[in-house]
Amino acid sequence: MSMSNSAEHQTEQDLDQPTLYEVEQTVATITLNMAERKNSLSNELVTSLGRNLEIAYADPEVRVIVLTNNGNTFCAGADLKSDKPGVPTPDDQDKQLTFVDIFNLILDGPKPVIGRIDGHATGGGVGLVAVCDISVMRDDAKFGFTEVRLGVAPAVISVVCLPKMNLADAMELFLTGERITPDRASEVGLINRSVKPTDLDAVVDNFVDLIRLGGPNAISAAKSIVRRVPAMNRQAAFDAMSIESQQLFRSEEASAGIAAFRDRQPAPWAQDLA
Repeated sequence: MSMSNSAEHQTEQDLDQPTLYEVEQTVATITLNMAERKNSLSNELVTSLGRNLEIAYADPEVRVIVLTNNGNTFCAGADLKSDKPGVPTPDDQDKQLTFVDIFNLILDGPKPVIGRIDGHATGGGVGLVAVCDISVMRDDAKFGFTEVRLGVAPAVISVVCLPKMNLADAMELFLTGERITPDRASEVGLINRSVKPTDLDAVVDNFVDLIRLGGPNAISAAKSIVRRVPAMNRQAAFDAMSIESQQLFRSEEASAGIAAFRDRQPAPWAQDLA
């Protein structure tokens, strides 16, 4: 699933879109494609990204989504050159998707989203990195909550960043606006891996292949569990997860997976990876 040929099947008209979309071998790749504007969160980029996420979720052939970028910046946050910089408000009447919609689409979506972060991420771009289910970032990029240096604060993105961080790290990075390395971002829990640029594709591809070894419904359930359980009290979590476990064990997918395990054969959804 190397990105080197990711756009070779796109038409010239497609290449002008704010985000690009391609499906190959059950993997949908969505590429932020406004490099000249550092993939800032303009209304058109946000809406295009949201529409492509919806397409990927609705496609039964897609099992994993990879979110990446063209240019040397993954996402620089708010579009400060716009007449209405920042995140559109929930009461906007233009029916465009908002940044909050993107967060909810990724958080609640049934398929895992892997961030292939091939460049810098600052401001709202940090939130887009953090909301991915798994994020891998090249180690020569910069990363930072730079909002305070513009006279604003990382408010909306705090909803997806703070659950991954301890409060001491969050307070330091929110208050200073310091740009940090991906290694540091990994230490504070905002990304999963910081890797050499030459290793980016291999690490992302490995995550994709590992995820595809799991049953599609099981993967969806696992993602949902990670999102839901931390917000529950202990007994409510035990009660809900006991019911969910029973339902999963009784599913056709589990029956097929367990039978394949007993026969020492690949599960039906993993046969093409054996």
